[in-house]
Amino acid sequence: MARRKNVLLIVVDQWRADFVPALGAGFLRTPNLDRLCREGVTFRNHVTNAVPCGPARASLLTGLYLMNHRAVQNTVPLDSRHMNLGKALRHIGYDPALIGYTTSTPDPRTTGARDPRFTTLGDLMEGFRAVGAFEPSMDGYFGWLAQKGYALPEKREDIWLPEGEDSVPGATDRPCRIPAELSDTAYFTERALTYLKGKGDKPWFLHLGYWRPHPPFIAPAPYNTMYSPADMPALHRRPTWQEEAAQHPLLDFYLRGISQGSFFHGAGGAASALDEAAIRTMRATYAGLITEVDNALGEVFDYLDATGQWDDTMVIFTSDHGEQLGDHYLLGKIGYHDESFRIPLVVKEAGASPRAGEIESAFTESVDVLPTILEWLGGEAPRACDGRSILPLLQDGPPADWREHLFYEYDFRDVHYSKPETALGLGLDDASLCVVQDENWKYVHFSGLPPLLFDLQRDPQQFDNLANDPAHAAIVAEYAQKALSHRMRHAERTLTHFRATPGGLEERNP
Repeated sequence: MARRKNVLLIVVDQWRADFVPALGAGFLRTPNLDRLCREGVTFRNHVTNAVPCGPARASLLTGLYLMNHRAVQNTVPLDSRHMNLGKALRHIGYDPALIGYTTSTPDPRTTGARDPRFTTLGDLMEGFRAVGAFEPSMDGYFGWLAQKGYALPEKREDIWLPEGEDSVPGATDRPCRIPAELSDTAYFTERALTYLKGKGDKPWFLHLGYWRPHPPFIAPAPYNTMYSPADMPALHRRPTWQEEAAQHPLLDFYLRGISQGSFFHGAGGAASALDEAAIRTMRATYAGLITEVDNALGEVFDYLDATGQWDDTMVIFTSDHGEQLGDHYLLGKIGYHDESFRIPLVVKEAGASPRAGEIESAFTESVDVLPTILEWLGGEAPRACDGRSILPLLQDGPPADWREHLFYEYDFRDVHYSKPETALGLGLDDASLCVVQDENWKYVHFSGLPPLLFDLQRDPQQFDNLANDPAHAAIVAEYAQKALSHRMRHAERTLTHFRATPGGLEERNP
């Protein structure tokens, strides 16, 4: 009898790639992620295809580039015609369960303007079965807290203020007011174990989402003091934020406009005003939140071990996007910097992997996750999918025709909480950029603003823009052509492999 196949897709939030021990973050204690890296393959050059959360998750779960799914910002609807992982899994006999969130705004043509989903940042993507939802507005989590007997404050979010009446909101090593056993990480883990314990012998797919290490950057005890600020990696930024801002108008906008209040509940002031000590404290908290998630994953892994399901399960660990963490004086996931786009990807196949413990340097993107899962389960990726299955990379390494560069995008049109489009004098559809990046060069093309070019061998932190240097004009032209060709190759192609002939409909095999 064929072995059943399960898939555990772990999607953490705002976890950047250089905070993975296997990729050099030796200061972190993540024994369960370490185990996954030992038994699977860790991908060194993996990026999300878009930021922030809604666009990133749209690309991850549809396999489409931003240029094709067009859920270009948080709050912008996702076209209902697109296939996604949940819908595709149903075609091959799986009931796709989801814990967490997808930050998807529904297609207004399929509902009405008074639909309450249009009052939130995003809701659940069609096709999945929610078995532990966070959305809308974290009601599922706050209701769970109340059911557990926790007395919620009048402002529910005040559970993430620092402990103590005299505490000052902001970067701190104080614990938050909610205990670890009642944190959002604990909530998602309980939902996961409840779901798994109810599945019996049926094969399953579970999207297990965690909110952390997403802000607010405050951790429950004991994770708040687990790491020393002195042990955190060095900052990458120029001597002043004004020098950073001079690089590009979009960067200038964000450096003038990002508030600490979006990252520390109740705090004020500009993010660019954080000094190195505050950033190191923030990073130590971020690391503590990471270890809290890792401990939670250990509970899930232990259950799969105890029930004999670990060897039947493909486990994929990834994030929606990264986090600036003070690099370039920025917080959040914005713009064009690597810290926002480089994310973890670790994949363990069911059973023993021939490349267990290896680190793969081939270029991979979040759009590759959907075709990988579908192929492994015996399905087929939609024709429109922009990604490629990485199963060959798990077995033998990259094929000869594997991609030669990374491609990712950012759309910075106005949303209700940020208005760069207006500030920069751009039109609605001119507030966008795309990046083509390989081991040597990073080219950033803007629809309505000047381009950027960085020499990654000489300037890995991307401080010096060479796009206006006549000596690099040929490189700019070459990489602009790469960007244009890439977009042309990946233009929408759902039906382009069909053609009518005198003998009837023909389907070409690309």
